[in-house]
Amino acid sequence: MTFEDLAYTRTPQNRMPGRRGDVAWVASQQARPDMRVIPIWRDRCLVDEGRPVEIAGSAAHAVLRASPESVLLGLEEEKPVFAADLSELDEGDALRACGAQASADVRKLVPVLPSPQAATLAYARGLLHWNRHTRFCGSCGAATRAVQAGHVRVCTAESCGRQMFPRIEPAVIVLVQSSEPEPRCLLARHHGAGPDGFSLLAGFVEIGEGLEAAVRREVAEEAGVAVGEVAYRGSQGWPFPAGLMVGFTAHAMSEAITVDGEELMEARWFHRAEIVERITSGPGPGPEDSIGGRLLRTWAGA
Repeated sequence: MTFEDLAYTRTPQNRMPGRRGDVAWVASQQARPDMRVIPIWRDRCLVDEGRPVEIAGSAAHAVLRASPESVLLGLEEEKPVFAADLSELDEGDALRACGAQASADVRKLVPVLPSPQAATLAYARGLLHWNRHTRFCGSCGAATRAVQAGHVRVCTAESCGRQMFPRIEPAVIVLVQSSEPEPRCLLARHHGAGPDGFSLLAGFVEIGEGLEAAVRREVAEEAGVAVGEVAYRGSQGWPFPAGLMVGFTAHAMSEAITVDGEELMEARWFHRAEIVERITSGPGPGPEDSIGGRLLRTWAGA
């Protein structure tokens, strides 16, 4: 297994960074008859018969007019793709505006979607979420306005004028392996998880900290396990709402566990055969769309 085909990682659009600051050009793209719009309602996709709705033609222009916030995702096969935020509407009104039957979590749709489409929906969700939650300047409190076709926001106060860019929150996730000859991996049950809800250790990167240092700190803080060698395996965009998951493997220097009692309820070591059993008939190694699940499947050879 590789880490190049993870969900939410590769969007098919040319994001047009060199043109999206041109207001006239963006307006011309909105006016094109081959333009299409992806509607999002309060971070949820709108679906019809279980499939995401995308609006084209004259209906797409109507949806853009109904949205107080829309963003240019880019050009796909030279055709413009926008995302429209309908969160200010009631759900029923949003559904009727788009000819949809229901709203759905993006992650619930992944099993039935091609990877590029899933990545596009997550991209639209994340960018609209950021715009909706960055309506005021964090420095002076004045209102902000979108520029760069929704990829930048600017404070409207003349005395401030601060530019704000979409926030990305990097987090590390790590598969910790014990020493040979019988390798085992470390899984933990976090607060709020079910009785058998074990998963890999993960945590946000702190200010002034490298990724490898974050791995060592998180594992030591939460499980009391010191790790030596740390190796990068891959990364995954995780716009729920603004994450970037960076995956690692690491080797434990000791198998002694002391959970912190705050983040973790318990942690223990699992043999490969146990992980395979969890994949085939148990609660599973982690969601199919996550880098954590991929790390575990790769380690188990499943």
